[in-house]
Amino acid sequence: MRIATWNVNSIRARSELVVEWLTENDIDVLAMQETKCDNGEFPSMSFAVAGYDVAYVGSGGRNGVALASRTILEDIETSFPGQPRFPDDATGELEARAISARCGGIRVWSLYVPNGRAVDDPHYIYKLKWLTALRDISALWKVHDPAAQIMLAGDWNIAPTDNDVWDREYFEGKTHVTDPERNALREFTDTGFVDSAAPFAGDDYTFWDYTQLRFARKEGMRIDYAMCSPALDDRITNAWVDRDTRKLRGASDHAPVVFEIGIS
Repeated sequence: MRIATWNVNSIRARSELVVEWLTENDIDVLAMQETKCDNGEFPSMSFAVAGYDVAYVGSGGRNGVALASRTILEDIETSFPGQPRFPDDATGELEARAISARCGGIRVWSLYVPNGRAVDDPHYIYKLKWLTALRDISALWKVHDPAAQIMLAGDWNIAPTDNDVWDREYFEGKTHVTDPERNALREFTDTGFVDSAAPFAGDDYTFWDYTQLRFARKEGMRIDYAMCSPALDDRITNAWVDRDTRKLRGASDHAPVVFEIGIS
């Protein structure tokens, strides 16, 4: 079984590319982020023709997450319990940043963690709050069912270590590399979840900014990955970043990360 995660950066602009990649690479489940479309605008027919069931949640031209699966998506959820709102939980918007479903016995989440923008921006506090809420509920899921097969896949907007950015000094004082962000991510591993691509993909980057020819200069970041429950991590036999997609005409600024999962 192959499960992948990919920040597609506008599914309407790239639906043909994404569907072609799915079929050519024999992907069973794809978690997509930054789809940038309302629910009524998602190109679901393109996926259906290729044999994929889809679920999605969107909000205008911002954010948006989706799942595509060769098997029927079951028990779909379009947010997680306790998911924070912005700017506050009392009056704020529940942004389209999380969706999940059961796919072949695995609970797959597609997550688009808030960017944070800048360390002095309210979105930075929102990002940390969002991560804490996700950590708390995912830890609870694992406690309730230690054998649960859970994949928290997506664009985490955090480079786990200095090896996951092309130049640590360049990011000094910027988001994605700060101690509070990395500590928030580390707390997932403290509860037992595993960065399952790391042993296989190493420090391969997954994102290269469009500006200043970052991809050609190999100036990227590893911010797309999956935190998996121990029971699921035990089944992962390989993982890799498909950097070739970043070379394609009209490509997203992110590359997909693919996980191969053995039979339980």
